[in-house]
Amino acid sequence: MAKIELSEERFTELKTFIENNRSATSGLMPVLHKAQDIFGCIPLKVQKFISKEMDVPVSEIYGVVTFYTRFSTEPVGDYLVGVCMGTACYVKGAQKILDRIARELDVKVENTTDDGKFTLTATRCVGACGLAPVVMINDDVYGKLKPDEVTDMLSKYKG
Repeated sequence: MAKIELSEERFTELKTFIENNRSATSGLMPVLHKAQDIFGCIPLKVQKFISKEMDVPVSEIYGVVTFYTRFSTEPVGDYLVGVCMGTACYVKGAQKILDRIARELDVKVENTTDDGKFTLTATRCVGACGLAPVVMINDDVYGKLKPDEVTDMLSKYKG
């Protein structure tokens, strides 16, 4: 698993962002997006920092961080591989695709490969039911995927 760099410089960058944007928005979302960009994830230590700086309860921050799939409390790989497990995708074979990707990458679902390159997740519906089953790798969408197409799909990212 990748290591999180919780340096003073990164906390200073986040604090500056909060201070510079305090009057523009009182919203938590822009701050969480910035924290995710700076640290690569939003662990409890970062959540507590945001809580203190914004005077927002940690429980509220944790609730938002764990609700939205864009945010993570643990470091993710360079490539976030999300297999949609919504009803349409599941019915059309998403579980077989998820299992195949896990074997190809030698990683368990909701984990990151030893080299830190891939994180495999089972996601909720991505809203592309007409393309079921759907896999997303970062911002790339693969629809109507078959298990025997997984190797070629992943080869684009392994190199």
